[in-house]
Amino acid sequence: MKGPNFIGLHELFDQIDEVVESYVDMIAERIVQLGGVAEGTVSVAAIRSQLDEYPLTIGEGGSHVDAGCTTLPTFGHQAHITINDGDDLGDADTADLFTEISREIDKWLRFVEAHSQTSK
Repeated sequence: MKGPNFIGLHELFDQIDEVVESYVDMIAERIVQLGGVAEGTVSVAAIRSQLDEYPLTIGEGGSHVDAGCTTLPTFGHQAHITINDGDDLGDADTADLFTEISREIDKWLRFVEAHSQTSK
C-alpha cells in the first residue's frame, strides 16, 4: 500500500484482519457445536465465498479503501442472511453470533468509509 495515509490504513486493515480471523474461529466453533464439520481450507473458502476476489494490482491507499467499502458490506449482508436463517430455524445462538458479527462489520465499515470521505 502506498500513500500519505499508509500507517493509519495499514493499522486499520490489520485490526480488521484480526477481528475477522476471530469471527472465522467463532463460526467454525459454532459449526462443530451443531454437529457439522468446519471446512476451513483455502480452496473450500474460495469456492464458497460470496466476496469478489480482491484486486491484487492496486497499491494506492485510496484504492484499498474503495475495495474495503465494497467487501465489508457484502460480508455484512451475508451475516444478515445468516441471522434470518438462524431465526427461521429457531437457533437463537447462531442468530446472536451473527448479530454480533454484523454489528462489528458495520462499525469497521464506518471506519473504512471515513477514509474514503476525507479523500473526496
